[in-house]
Amino acid sequence: MFDVPEIDYLAILPLIIVFAGGLIGCLLEGFLHRSRRPNAQLWLSIVTLVAALVAVVWVARDNQGITAAGAVTIDGPTLLIQGLVLMLSIIGLLAMSERLGGTNPDAFTQAGVSVPGSVEEADAVRLGGTTTEVYPLTLLSVGGMMLFPASNDLLLMFIALEVLSLPLYVLSGLARRRRLLSQEASLKYFLLGAFSSAFFLFGAVLLYGYAGSMRLDVIAEAIGTQTVMDGLLVPGILLLAVGLLFKVGAVPFHSWVPDVYQGAPTTVTGFMAACTKVAAFGAMLRLLYVGVEAARLDWQPVLAAVAAVTMVVGAVLTIVQTDVKRILAYSSIAHAGFVLTGLIAMQQVGASSTMFYLMAYGFMTIPAFALVALVRSAGSEATHISQWAGLGQRAPWMAAAFSFLLLAFAGIPLTSGFTGKFAVFAAAIANDYAWLAVIGVLASAVTAYIYFKLIVTLYFGDRKNDTVVVTPSALTTFAVVSGVLITLGLGIAPAPLLDLAANAAHFLR
Repeated sequence: MFDVPEIDYLAILPLIIVFAGGLIGCLLEGFLHRSRRPNAQLWLSIVTLVAALVAVVWVARDNQGITAAGAVTIDGPTLLIQGLVLMLSIIGLLAMSERLGGTNPDAFTQAGVSVPGSVEEADAVRLGGTTTEVYPLTLLSVGGMMLFPASNDLLLMFIALEVLSLPLYVLSGLARRRRLLSQEASLKYFLLGAFSSAFFLFGAVLLYGYAGSMRLDVIAEAIGTQTVMDGLLVPGILLLAVGLLFKVGAVPFHSWVPDVYQGAPTTVTGFMAACTKVAAFGAMLRLLYVGVEAARLDWQPVLAAVAAVTMVVGAVLTIVQTDVKRILAYSSIAHAGFVLTGLIAMQQVGASSTMFYLMAYGFMTIPAFALVALVRSAGSEATHISQWAGLGQRAPWMAAAFSFLLLAFAGIPLTSGFTGKFAVFAAAIANDYAWLAVIGVLASAVTAYIYFKLIVTLYFGDRKNDTVVVTPSALTTFAVVSGVLITLGLGIAPAPLLDLAANAAHFLR
């Protein structure tokens, strides 16, 4: 007889709700009439995410602990990351819903492997093929993102990594227009993601050989007491870091970011850019602060070098881009370096500053990509900088919102970007990484050039094209407005959420 581990189902209720919603969505795809699927899938997804968010708040009151035979940890960082993923996912899904009907029905294809206008695509439409599978795929990915930072076991962390990644591989290839670019993005993401997963699994095996267990608390206890297997510790940590650094797009594991961000459906890119980064950094916090904190003198200098190179490469390559989506892609690489600057500071201030920066970055990224999706030319998305010339006169609300978000990316005061960068740089300075903060400030100044150049193009460029900004639906408008207001709020009055992050930055071991 096998011992069945005791599981506190109340503690993992948010996870249960999200995975249940994803499975119900899969059933609706098979049994519900295609004419009723879009609304049913949308509201099922929104209700699922809202219910899970309420459950996170309820669990945060008095149901924290370690459960599932030590494999799952529900503590302050886990709950804060899970709540953030859920809030960002709600905004992301609202933006995705814009593209399944109404004025813009052409973002997602009925058959991702087919050629636009081909017989195969026509057959898919005739047979009732729909694109509403993006909803259950998104829910399943969100479930993996929520499990990722809660994993206290490297094998469970690997499973969560695959659960969050596999739906994203599919979603990246579902763009209706520029299909080959989307298919290339999906394939590249899948192949490079498979390599990174292999590195992660190999690192987990090495740490198992070192500690005799994949549980992070056991690994932490083994550090400093082993003698025979000491040679496996640092290689194992670094291989695990490779798998996680790939998901956040850090240099030198960033090559997939610009191509995938450009080729994937734009609203999927926004969801992926924000939520995946939040979940992956949450898992890094769990691994580095709980599992291998005692060996930080071995891995901290390596991650510091990665953070510095990531900020420099992301900033320099951002300013030479001419495509808006690629600008935001390389910007995300630079932001990964900023987050790493706070993360490697360690102690409570490192965790709290990292989590606050993730809040700030997430709420300005999804609205930015949602606005990019509304700029159209000849029925397709217009993403070249020259196509955005003069949009400030034709669509002042869009230009104003996007300009404000660009200022937040640059870290201008009275935006969440400034507060977030101040928090992570202050944490680095307080823990003897002032040189890293200096590099971060310089990288921010470099990236500000392309942001201001784009703003100038929006307002003072000469219109020489047929670019238009389509009228968004109420759901997309809500997603954009809420993101802009939160970005402004975190810049003007950040104290409540800074305190929340500080109070949540206590790991159960």
